Amino acid sequence: MKQLSLFSLLLFLMTQAMAQDFQLKLWPNGAPNSNTPPEEEQYYEQNGTYRYSNISEAELFVYLPEEDKNTGAAVVICPGGGYMVEAIDHEGFQIAEYLRARGIASIVLKYRLPYGNYEIPLTDALQAMRFVRSKAEEWKIDPNKVGIAGASAGGHLASTAGTHFTLGDSNATDPLQKLSSRPDFMLLLYPVISFDEKITHVGSRINLIGQTNDWKIASEFSNELHVTKDTPPTFLVLADDDHGVLPENSIRFYMALKKYDIPAEMHIYAKGGHGFGMKKLDLPTAQWPGVFVQWLQTMKYIN
Repeated sequence: MKQLSLFSLLLFLMTQAMAQDFQLKLWPNGAPNSNTPPEEEQYYEQNGTYRYSNISEAELFVYLPEEDKNTGAAVVICPGGGYMVEAIDHEGFQIAEYLRARGIASIVLKYRLPYGNYEIPLTDALQAMRFVRSKAEEWKIDPNKVGIAGASAGGHLASTAGTHFTLGDSNATDPLQKLSSRPDFMLLLYPVISFDEKITHVGSRINLIGQTNDWKIASEFSNELHVTKDTPPTFLVLADDDHGVLPENSIRFYMALKKYDIPAEMHIYAKGGHGFGMKKLDLPTAQWPGVFVQWLQTMKYIN
């Protein structure tokens, strides 16, 4: 891990400040649950991209398209990092910039990491969905075209949101809790899906639910088991040579979607390994962003 120099940190933050429209706290009045990171939050560079660790406060980085390009669609983006860190650059900011340029509002979620409380990330992801819908008029987005995206463990979080959502409580006193947290579509990049020990990403499983072998707990986060007729349409991207998160994770999820005849598209590229995000531009996996936009057009989320 390489700590940023003060100059590098200020330069990068200035660049990001110009790139995004604004940054918001997800829980300005305090979250309903809490975690206890082992150290203070850190922001650092590793292998040419930027990451966060020890996250105890959730934030939203908002990228809104120009008015003449605005499609009305929006995506909440969950970076990966094994529920230990968040690769917020190539699995967050860079994706957001690409989609915003094509008229899609993009909201990068810096979600809180679990540190012994497995409810924490999902609490943030579902609240982010409600929050974005609450801003529909202000941000000029269609509340019925709000999707969620995630890479690796962020893909696990996104697919958990897509299988464990709530439809809103009309009797809630909090206006946000009245809103649905169901994503209208999902983009899952080389996602962790299952906590089945035969195919799971062990680090993500341990960091989220601990060392437990209790299948009752683990199965709750094996998202292929929680697909229903209400699970959103899904776009899956992965590489055949991914040895970090086995392709069977995505395949199981795709098969579960097909059991309910839910629209889905899956791209398995021959080369790309794990964690390509918006990197590895010399490999076929670099095609996925454009293909995803085409899928959004096919599905009528954008024109």
